Amino acid sequence: MENKESSILKIYASSTDRLGTKLLYEHIVKSARNKGISGVTVYRGIMGYGLSSQISSAKFWELTEKLPVMIEIIDRTSVLKDFFSTIESDLKNMKKGCLVVLEPITVLLQKSGQPGFSS
Repeated sequence: MENKESSILKIYASSTDRLGTKLLYEHIVKSARNKGISGVTVYRGIMGYGLSSQISSAKFWELTEKLPVMIEIIDRTSVLKDFFSTIESDLKNMKKGCLVVLEPITVLLQKSGQPGFSS
């Protein structure tokens, strides 16, 4: 990543949120990869709630886990704003709610590994 203004785009949603038949987080990760975004990670929370939801938590006896997820996407700010504009209408048209934030960051190191290398 060049030394330009970088940001992190965070999308807070639920592990069960869907866009049509696709899981929201999978759709976003695949879309970001197709757009050449530098990096994306999806985190699954163990407990949380949103403005219009009940508290969800991970319990071993639950068959369906509806848990909070946070999708973090890192790249140049301009790239992230462009990417958000491509997914904004999908997010607005979802039946469920979500939260999207964009925060400036300072990238100290970005080192690519060798493709296909595992330790």
